[in-house]
Amino acid sequence: MDDALQDYNAMPDDAGDLSEVRGLAAWVPTAIADRAPLITVVGDAMLDGWWSGTIERFCREAPAPVVDITRRDYAAGGAANTAMNLAALGARVRMCGLIGTDDAGRRLHTILEDAGVDTTDLVQDDRVGTTTKYRILGGDQVMLRLDDTHDQLPPEAVTALAARIPRAVAGADAVVVCDYGSGALGEEVRSALGRASTIGPETLVVVDAHDTAAWSALGPDIVTPNAQEAAQVLAMRLDPRSDRAATVTERRSELLAATNAAAVVVTLDRDGTVLLGQDGEEHRTWAKPATEKQASGAGDTFVASLTAARAAGLPLTTSLDLAQAAADVVVHRPGTSVCTTADLTAHLQQFADTALSTADLLRKVEADRAAGRRIVLTNGCFDVLHRGHTRYLNQAKQLGDVLVVALNDDDGVRRLKGPDRPINPIADRAGVIASLSCVDYVTVFGSDTLVPLIELLKPDVYAKGGDYTAQMLEEAPAVEACGGRVSILDYVPEHSTAAVVRRIRSSPLAGDLP
Repeated sequence: MDDALQDYNAMPDDAGDLSEVRGLAAWVPTAIADRAPLITVVGDAMLDGWWSGTIERFCREAPAPVVDITRRDYAAGGAANTAMNLAALGARVRMCGLIGTDDAGRRLHTILEDAGVDTTDLVQDDRVGTTTKYRILGGDQVMLRLDDTHDQLPPEAVTALAARIPRAVAGADAVVVCDYGSGALGEEVRSALGRASTIGPETLVVVDAHDTAAWSALGPDIVTPNAQEAAQVLAMRLDPRSDRAATVTERRSELLAATNAAAVVVTLDRDGTVLLGQDGEEHRTWAKPATEKQASGAGDTFVASLTAARAAGLPLTTSLDLAQAAADVVVHRPGTSVCTTADLTAHLQQFADTALSTADLLRKVEADRAAGRRIVLTNGCFDVLHRGHTRYLNQAKQLGDVLVVALNDDDGVRRLKGPDRPINPIADRAGVIASLSCVDYVTVFGSDTLVPLIELLKPDVYAKGGDYTAQMLEEAPAVEACGGRVSILDYVPEHSTAAVVRRIRSSPLAGDLP
């Protein structure tokens, strides 16, 4: 492994403050685990079952296949799966919920304890039935799901759960509410969480609920409705064939007002997510397509990873990218699974040597174009990634279907920026850029102009930051000659690499920089 790749994978010595981390280097998951934030999960804990077998005949009573069960697997589901994912990412986790003393409840309690989750405030009541969801698989196909839910909960059991809230959230860095609509997290529990003395002012509050607006009195920092739940808040129907991200973005003010949240993250399954902040902040992530038909719980993984990253101090947009990466890991696995620190590190490490040669890039783009996808090309040094970069790349992605980022090689950066640049070598820069969910392909060029690559690639759109005009770009004629167009994107003047480097070099710890 060369030195550049080692730098990309290893945590830097000055990684104490994660608030300026904009790219998903492979050391980030370990940094989160090292901080071990204390996170309380309050919600509907369930038991998932995955029973698999073979199908060789149909039953006599009806035209239904007979599944001869050969294996029974169990996993924590619902809020309990969120707790499992948090623990797998190195957080210290408390689980506060309501389950039964039945076989399913005992099994779920053991699964959580074995994962290191603190179950002191997981109320077990013999009058309560534990919610279970069992999938019956024949071969690799889910044939049937059996749900055993218990909506009629004894008032005394709910009161006992509400009484546990103050102790469960005391001193927590973050509280995650996972409300699947069982009835356990009704007005009594919401009131217990909403009391001024219960949750500290510095505690991050994340709400993942079927009825997001019901938690508005809590004033959450982040809410994570899916498309259907967001549509319910907006009293509208979201057509799955439409641009759902654009639709919810247009209704930003209504979503924020109805949820009383500082930020709304709408999850759009195959279309990734969209972040809508009170300050006008927007950010998109794009999911990696998955064909796995047995995957379950990717939403729990997403919420857990988002919370862990934010509680550890990562910026919200970076936390969102990390959560998307974690969801991409589990959605390609069968069953209800978790994403560990090691899983996420390995996933990010694969981007470290990811830059494509021109020939490989052209082959991939040719296949994309044959499938009817629009190609967007942009380029730059992307030396020290900052908010201006990530905003710009997200905007570029939205101009088409496939985003190609061409990076100046190290010699090219030196010619443009001076002999003391780049700060980060090309392997690091390529790895970080490739890890962003909005980026499809990364390549490297050594010439002073991108014209040769444009003439080969023939992009539909060539995107550049708003500190340029089309007339200033020598690449513009080449783009137009091949039938493409130039798009000038927003410029964020207060966010520049030069400014970031100046701040770093003026700090007391600047002695380690070149």
